[in-house]
Amino acid sequence: MVNDAASLRVVFFGTPEFAVPTLQALHQSRHPVVGVVTQPDRARGRGQKPQPSPVKHTADDYGVPVLQPARLRDGAFLDALRRLQADLGVVAAYGKILTDDVLQIPRLGLINVHASLLPKFRGAAPIHRAVMAGETETGVTIMRVVKELDAGPMISKRTRAIGRHETSAEVERSLAELGAQALVEAVNALAEGRASETAQDDSKATYAPKIEKSDGIIDWSQPAREIHDQIRGLHPWPHAYAGLDGERTILLKSEVENETGGDTAPGIILEARGDRLLVGTGRGVLRLLTLQREGRRPVSAREFLAGRRIEPGARFVRSQAP
Repeated sequence: MVNDAASLRVVFFGTPEFAVPTLQALHQSRHPVVGVVTQPDRARGRGQKPQPSPVKHTADDYGVPVLQPARLRDGAFLDALRRLQADLGVVAAYGKILTDDVLQIPRLGLINVHASLLPKFRGAAPIHRAVMAGETETGVTIMRVVKELDAGPMISKRTRAIGRHETSAEVERSLAELGAQALVEAVNALAEGRASETAQDDSKATYAPKIEKSDGIIDWSQPAREIHDQIRGLHPWPHAYAGLDGERTILLKSEVENETGGDTAPGIILEARGDRLLVGTGRGVLRLLTLQREGRRPVSAREFLAGRRIEPGARFVRSQAP
């Protein structure tokens, strides 16, 4: 039987939409969220007006105090953090590396919701990198935060399959909910003194560096399967793209037509009629389903082909990052 008195005062660190389900789950748990730390408001949208993060929106709805330090070493911020008298810190995609001073303030330290099955894909972009790598399984790991990047001991893991056509956006939404559930269970275990922590095997660690616009450049000499994984892995940002007739074209959705066919130069358009837009690659044939011309709206392959004359033999080429 759970003892309702076994609760912890929690300070939450998070910024983007991925972190919101965890904050919501904590708010609904028996553990009071005494404060939220999120990144400063950023200029967004057409008007480039400062906008609060999704986590700040949620914290404001709950009436939870919000701290938005520009620098984590700022003395006023550290004093405010101490005044919260938090037992535990919870991190979910905060977006900054926490300092030693911050790590030492909560009585029980900090734990993190990391969107991979550690020690694989440590770093800033574990979901995108897993999809781009063609992984068939991913998950979340609840781990203790230490100074070294994503290297702390693990408290729990949850797994889920990655579908062959799922995008990073779809996987992220699922992992956000999965991570929220696992996090609250981990906090319950810590509060009740039954949590166990398992060291990571550093020899099996892989890294998931931050996504850059240049990651979207397609190398048509790669196999069709790898290009397909790149296209879905870079959705919703920055997307994969290629040049066609001197214009950058964003590739939003694809499927592998076959794994081995296409005895042509990579990037050559093999078929362009109806809703069939087939492109040769280094191995196999890729079918493009949804595309977007520079400055235009996304369209199906049928609309794309109806809007411009493209003959078999035309070629997609590497396009430089915008």
